[in-house]
Amino acid sequence: MLTFLDRERSVAPHGFNRWLIPPAALAVHLSIGQVYAFSVFNNPLAERFGTQQTPIAVIFSISIVMLGLSAAFGGKWVERNGPRKAMFVSGLCWVSGFLVSAVGVATGQLWLVYLGYGFIGGIGLGIGYISPVSTLIKWFPDRPGLATGMAIMGFGGGALIASPLSDALMNALGASPSEAIVPTFLVLAGAYLVAMMLGAATVRVPPPGWTPQGTPADADRPKKDPATEGVSVEDAFRTRQFWLCWIVLFCNVTAGIGILQQAAPMIQDYFPAVTAAAAAGFVGVLSLCNMGGRFIWSSTSDIIGRKPTYIMYLGVGAVLYLLVLTFGTSSVVLFVALTGIILTFYGGGFATVPAYLKDLFGSRNVGAIHGRLLTAWSAAGVAGPLIVSAIADHQKDAGYEGADVYTLSLQVMIGVMVVGFIANMLIRPMAERAKNTRGDTRVATEV
Repeated sequence: MLTFLDRERSVAPHGFNRWLIPPAALAVHLSIGQVYAFSVFNNPLAERFGTQQTPIAVIFSISIVMLGLSAAFGGKWVERNGPRKAMFVSGLCWVSGFLVSAVGVATGQLWLVYLGYGFIGGIGLGIGYISPVSTLIKWFPDRPGLATGMAIMGFGGGALIASPLSDALMNALGASPSEAIVPTFLVLAGAYLVAMMLGAATVRVPPPGWTPQGTPADADRPKKDPATEGVSVEDAFRTRQFWLCWIVLFCNVTAGIGILQQAAPMIQDYFPAVTAAAAAGFVGVLSLCNMGGRFIWSSTSDIIGRKPTYIMYLGVGAVLYLLVLTFGTSSVVLFVALTGIILTFYGGGFATVPAYLKDLFGSRNVGAIHGRLLTAWSAAGVAGPLIVSAIADHQKDAGYEGADVYTLSLQVMIGVMVVGFIANMLIRPMAERAKNTRGDTRVATEV
């Protein structure tokens, strides 16, 4: 039965509707997007283990680090074995992470939660995140930004489902949220197993030579530069373009996390009259902005181009951070609007980068290259929270209060976005260089 997972068994038949692929990708991304809602377990887990918030926050950090590492090391395996097997493995790891964590909670062993949700679940995150990207780009060569935006939007929106669902389950399955964590983890594991296996069963890869209906036949299409048809992962890894893209993604993610990590306390410190419930609603608004930006801006990049889109993310984003710093305390509406737009850029940056890599390195190995690039996400997932938390703690220790606590961290984030803006401006297209001495590999360099 395992041969059903082989890439050869997932080749689409003639007449297959390519619009069935985004829902398959969404089934996986909506499931693993639950990681953005992990904060709903922070207080119940801290109460259950009798510890502070920091040891619990480590669980999320481990999962994000493992996301980037598993995507980097598993990217070539995903390209070689196809999306169906990758989604299947992702589902097993993600669900196993919940099951191992449930055992850890039941037995009072926090290290098992680190192992389960953090390490094993993090592997599922990374493999699942990249599994549909290359396939979507191959099915939608005419609209790669739209295609990847539809799927990666699900990762940003997974928290919108998982957060209220997890909260409802913890209130319904036990005397208190801390007592209901184990059954909640088990129910979520079952639901995600079904959704991710349905996605794996539905996904298909296009047959060799397939092109969207209405595109010119092979003989009629202009010949493309072989270097842009498919640069190898190793060659791409050695180019300046790859590392400039790494810096761009790192800066965009770090700046976005700067808002996400401090959203609720930030709005309450800026506007003391804001209640805890209203602050929670603000976090929900930011989640919607994160999700919407992934689809809207990545689709827009198909029209205006990838580099101009990142000029907007980082250039306009830096200006918006400056406006928050300068005028953020003047109005709740203005503050929410500015931070919301920043979060659309944060989400859009994730969804647009696969198409950016496709433009630079070709579509053949884009999934593997994207996997390695996601190490920038791992680095930002550690650096972003540490930067904003350390600065906020330092400012409070120095006697600052209210909005003044965040002045220095906002200034740092403006600098981070400027660095990313400069890196994006330095990115140049690829050109073909002479073959190597064996004559069987093309190496790509910049123009």
